[in-house]
Parts: sequence; structure tokens; C-alpha cells
Amino acid sequence: MGEVTNPPRIAVVGTGSGCGKTTVVCALLQAFCNRKMAVSSFKCGPDYIDPMFHQKIIGTPSRNLDLFFCGEDMVRYLFCRAASGSDLSVIEGVMGMYDGMGADTQTASSNHLAMTVEAPEILVVNVRGMSLSAAAVMSGFVQFAPNRLAGVIFNGASKMMYPAYAKMAEKVGLRAYGYFPRIPQAAVESRHLGLVTAGEIENLKEKMNLLAKTAEETLDLDGILALARSAVPLTYEKPVLPAPLPHRVRVGVAQDEAFCFYYADNLELLAALGAELIPFSPLRDPLLPEKLDGLYLGGGYPELHLQTLAENKTMRRAVQQAVESGMPTVAECGGFLYLQQSLAGIDQKAFPMAGALPGEGKMTDRLVRFGYVDLMARREQMLCQKGESIKGHSFHYSDTSHNGDGFLAQKRKGEYLCAHVGPRLYAGYPHLYFWSNPDAVARFLTQCAGYQKEREV
Repeated sequence: MGEVTNPPRIAVVGTGSGCGKTTVVCALLQAFCNRKMAVSSFKCGPDYIDPMFHQKIIGTPSRNLDLFFCGEDMVRYLFCRAASGSDLSVIEGVMGMYDGMGADTQTASSNHLAMTVEAPEILVVNVRGMSLSAAAVMSGFVQFAPNRLAGVIFNGASKMMYPAYAKMAEKVGLRAYGYFPRIPQAAVESRHLGLVTAGEIENLKEKMNLLAKTAEETLDLDGILALARSAVPLTYEKPVLPAPLPHRVRVGVAQDEAFCFYYADNLELLAALGAELIPFSPLRDPLLPEKLDGLYLGGGYPELHLQTLAENKTMRRAVQQAVESGMPTVAECGGFLYLQQSLAGIDQKAFPMAGALPGEGKMTDRLVRFGYVDLMARREQMLCQKGESIKGHSFHYSDTSHNGDGFLAQKRKGEYLCAHVGPRLYAGYPHLYFWSNPDAVARFLTQCAGYQKEREV
């Protein structure tokens, strides 16, 4: 028998990408935070950027919940752990409500997640250019498959048309929780990986407060809160984790505008198993922090900061020397490219990088090897024994002359080789989700402890 909890919660799902889920979720988060409520937020799937916006609003880390990465039992645990003590938990869906790992399955979809954590669902429907057809859209989503749909929010609607849409919702069994008009002043720009990051928007707080003010006027916030509180109790099992290290190790984490893609749960698992996380900036710091025992270089946008990264020669040399000296290192996507010899922007002008690994990276005009991957180790190495696996996700518009061959990346359709690996190295395009294999994290930190002893000697 597992543990039982009942955090108030809703899932905001949509008819498809671009329907306005993120706008509605940010408006809700800011509005409830302005009411001095303790709010937690979550994102369905592997996306990094939407959680950054959530985090800027609520002031605490936003979490990813991904059923490909770790399955239903672990997702329930991670959700309940993070939602504990919150007055409200808001889960933002991904793509369309039923869109899963492929065109023929809703596995790992927003609806699958809502069913897993038993969260009432509110459907966001963009009704611009639509009248009675909105009823057909809602009816289709209600009837397509088992779900927890309870209500709808009409994005792009006017005050004049809202009563008509609300009647349509009632006829298909949904409660209308309001509408959201177009607010050009609160628009957020896009980039090739999605929205620009939250840290790049100077007036982000003003935009979010404008969304919250609109939400107070056009959404039934009290009704939404009552719906969240109607959620049924949720049972979860605590996972058995590896024992933490007896002595903490210092792991440097690259964190700045160029390297900003990290799962909050990954960082917390590192800390739980014995890491003291030391942030540093490859853009601005002249050297690595002192007395490091390991490195974690996440993904981000190094291609937007090539000249600054290249001009920081002392940092590039410090990183090169650390990796070549055997400092245990995990480098994902942008961090992996930074370890190579050079990286060229979309204009094909190349800049020198750290030079710790072979390979020349370059930006392209299309996604390369995109999607979820199950990474099977082809030989004994730092994170996994031969034949063991860890899960991840690949999302990049670049490629390199040396992708590595330490893992076999198995996709739903197809496979390929990737990642430079060694007794103290993982460097490859896939972003790893540590909770899919906590033992891999323990192995990394054990190597950090070994390096710590060598460093002290």
C-alpha cells in the first residue's frame, strides 16, 4: 500500500500547439501568486523553456513530468513530492491533448499524464475565425477517448461572443471557465527551439501581470480553484534510491544565457545523492570554481554567444584541462558542442571552443535526430555498464563531425550511435533524464568522489 495525498491540481491541455496553453497557464500562475497562494507548476514532456517562464512567475523550480522518461509510478511520486504543501498545482500540457509519442498513440500525451495523476483537465480552444465549429472541436475532444475533461477556456475570444461559446460548451458537457482576448502587449517572441527564454525578456514581469489582470477580469478563477480542489486522492510509491555519498562532492554546473537547459529534478537528484552544486558561467567567469570534483555542462544556446565564448580563452583552457585531467564530466547538447574543437553559426563562421574533444560543430536549418531516445550503453563507461540504459531527449538544429559511439540511441522508429564516453565522461547530444536511471547518477558521483581523493592527494 502506497502513500496517499491529495494536492489541489488541474491540467491545462489544448487542441494543439499554438492554441494558447502557455499564455493561459502563465496568466493563471501569476493571478494565483498575486492572491498570495502557494503555487507549484509542471510541464508535460521534455521541454525546458516553458518551465523557465513558470519559474520566473512562481519563484520556485517548475518540474517536467514525462511518462516516456520514467513511467507512471515514478511520475506520480515526482508530482506528489513537488506538489506537497501547495495550494494549487498547475500542469501545462504539450501539443494537442491526445498527442503522444507517435501519430498512432497517446502514450506520454497530456491526457495520459492527466489520467496518471488524476488531474481535472481544462481544454484551451483557440476560437479565432470559428463560431459553431468550436462545438464540433469540443465534442470531438470529449468523445475521442477516456479523459478527465471538465472545462474549457476560449482563447482569442471576444466578450461579445463568449456567451455563445459557453452555451456550446455546456451542450457537450463542459463548463466554460472564461475566455482570453488577444493581448499584443503581452506577446513573447519565438526562436528555433520555441519561445525565447524567460531571462531574455526585460519586461517579463509586466507582461505576466498584464496577463494576470486580464485573467481576473475574464476567467472564473474561483471556479478553477474549486475544480482543482475537487481532485480525488492520489496514491504513490516512494522509489528506492542509491545511498548518498558519505562526503559531499563539488560539481560545477554551467549556468548562464548559453547554458540554461536543466531539469530541476535532475539537479535535485544530484544534490540528494551527495553533490554540492556550484554554478559558474562559461561566458563571464575567467576560470572554473576552485576545488571542483565534477562538471555538468547542460544544453542551451551556445550558438547565440559564439564570440563571447571564444574570447573567454582562460575558461576554455580551464575546461579543457579539467576534462583532460579526468574530472568526471556530463555534457549534454550545447555543453557537448562546447567541449569540441569549434562551433560554427548559421553563417558557417566557426569559433574555437574548449577543445577537450574531437569534432567541429555547425548550425543547420533543420532539426537533427529529433525525439525521445532510449540510450543503451555499448561498453562499460561512467554512467552505465554495458547493456544498461538511460533515457533522454534530443532537440537540436546543429550537427557535428564527431557524434561519438558510446551509446546506441533507440527511437520508436530507427536507431543511431551517439556520445563520447569513458570511465569519467558522458558527452553527447541527448539530454539525459536522471530519474530514468538513478544508479547512473550514483556512478557519476562515485567517480567525482574518486577524483576528489586524487585532487586532495
